[in-house]
Amino acid sequence: QVQLVESGGGLVQAGGSLRLSCAASGRTINGYTMGWFRQAPGKEREFVASITWSGTDYADSVKGRFTISEDNAKNTVFLQMNSLKPEDTAVYYCASGSKRATIARHYDYWGQGTQVTVSS
Repeated sequence: QVQLVESGGGLVQAGGSLRLSCAASGRTINGYTMGWFRQAPGKEREFVASITWSGTDYADSVKGRFTISEDNAKNTVFLQMNSLKPEDTAVYYCASGSKRATIARHYDYWGQGTQVTVSS
């Protein structure tokens, strides 16, 4: 079975940085699209970033601040988050899918989520 485990979330002040990790097992991420989504209280889950063989995609709200990357040797995907803003506060979810996509329904496996809180 495919398992995705996020880590690296926490509390950070505005302007700070965090790096989220998503360790995958049961699936070699090099052959799949890996994505990050987030969900804030009272809001719908939204796309943040994705990476696949053909390139990367970013939500407009995080372009220039967040970077998605992979370490294939570790079978891990990362989300480097810089210049964090209070509006970035959310539970961040790692996901895996078969095709390049920016909507959640195209991903078939999900992690449990990791909380990111950005204080003013």
